Amino acid sequence: MAETATLIIDGKEIILPVIEGSEGEKAIDIRGLRQNTGCITFDPGYGNTGACRSRITFMNGEQGVLRYRGIPIEQLAEHSTFVETAFLLITGKLPTREELTRTSVYLNDFSPIHENMRLFYRNYPPKAHPMGILSAMVNAMRSFYPELMELDEEMNRTYLQIISKIRTMAAMAYRISTGQRVVYPRPDLCYCANFLNMMFDSEVVPYRVDDDLVRALNVFWILHADHEQNCSTTAVRVVGSSKVNIYAAISTGISALWGPLHGGANQAVIQMLEQIQRDGMTIEQCVARAKDKADDFRLMGFGHRVYKTYDPRAKIMKKMCDIVLSKVKREDPLLDIARKLEEVALEDTYFKEKNLYPNVDFYSGIVLRALGIPTDMFTVMFAIGRLPGWIAQWKEDTSDPEMKISRPRQIYTGETLSDYIPIDQRSGETIC
Repeated sequence: MAETATLIIDGKEIILPVIEGSEGEKAIDIRGLRQNTGCITFDPGYGNTGACRSRITFMNGEQGVLRYRGIPIEQLAEHSTFVETAFLLITGKLPTREELTRTSVYLNDFSPIHENMRLFYRNYPPKAHPMGILSAMVNAMRSFYPELMELDEEMNRTYLQIISKIRTMAAMAYRISTGQRVVYPRPDLCYCANFLNMMFDSEVVPYRVDDDLVRALNVFWILHADHEQNCSTTAVRVVGSSKVNIYAAISTGISALWGPLHGGANQAVIQMLEQIQRDGMTIEQCVARAKDKADDFRLMGFGHRVYKTYDPRAKIMKKMCDIVLSKVKREDPLLDIARKLEEVALEDTYFKEKNLYPNVDFYSGIVLRALGIPTDMFTVMFAIGRLPGWIAQWKEDTSDPEMKISRPRQIYTGETLSDYIPIDQRSGETIC
């Protein structure tokens, strides 16, 4: 017999179905609640609301579990590449060698962007934030590259166009903003190696591709490729529910990711560590200030909305951080501060009781710094990594027969019925 939940409102019992997911998580189906009772649920931030069924990503915040299409993030970070992981998320399966090779070839072939789009870059103000530029340019792609509806065997060409060109647009934005020539992909380099070469190659000092640094970028993007129904993914799904084109939906995701509570968190971590170094604070002072509610100082990169234990991505990123710094032979005082901060905070009762463990943002900013990525490009790097997840979520949502246009309800707390008062009775003046 199917499990149900009983809700009693004004003495009337309402029987609600219980839905169970493949990992045993349960949800009370309230789709008929308002129709049968006139009531709605109230859940600010949607922390207890399931907005969809999804086959893409599974998270268990209490146990620190993250899987893409059933595969643990630890295995993907160790063995996979970003392109292979993107293929997995979007198509639902790992590619064959032939499919992966063909996908990589397409990604390089689709890299150049329309010449007229380059004019946009030259006319943005010098101090324009790269995320604002990226969001606008992705939206503009709809005009320059109308959606390609032909399907290849393994992936829609539109998805490959976006994944390929977003890399070019991100590197181009950086190069133009620094007064350098634009570098296009080389056919002999993989997706991540090409990005680093497009960012840092120079006629004076040619960029030397390092396998360990390429691996670090692969891992960074794999760890960020999807994360269930987070703020930006929800934005993509909500906007996509109105049947807009995919470029508009992805542009919305980029805008949502821009916020410091979401994609900007790793940049906020770096800024926090710089503040600690600049002000000469001890680690003990930092922890004490963070616990003081009257103090506006916060430990960025600790805690997570979903994870109630150590973020599994943080463990992977911490190891990658050590590898990258030893490879570039760069002593980073911010990393020393981060390590001491983590050590003290994890032994503090306050942080233990509140489950404030380091999340992936705590170390990812250090890795990006070591790769040479400027701080204002951090959220752009996050957006490139999250793109396959957004595409997979948009694709799933738009093909789901259960889904309707998103339309949350509200609890109205404003004025009750009031009559209109003519302006001359309000102020003695007349309307011209």
